[in-house]
Amino acid sequence: MRRLDGLDWTAITLTIIGALNWGLIGLFNFNLVDTLFGVGSWLSRIIYTLVGISGLYLIYTASKMSDRDRVRE
Repeated sequence: MRRLDGLDWTAITLTIIGALNWGLIGLFNFNLVDTLFGVGSWLSRIIYTLVGISGLYLIYTASKMSDRDRVRE
């Protein structure tokens, strides 16, 4: 089994932050990222971009792990 490295943990953390932010938006109409860094600010846009890239990376990682598990069967 593959151990998680720093990139994996960073992607997981950013994806969790994004999920929590979407939860706050859905439940309370409160956008934490925009509140902390400003609506439409360059820093907010960078955070949103990193969260999106992290999600794509985790999809890729999960599919690789799934393929590897399928080969073992």
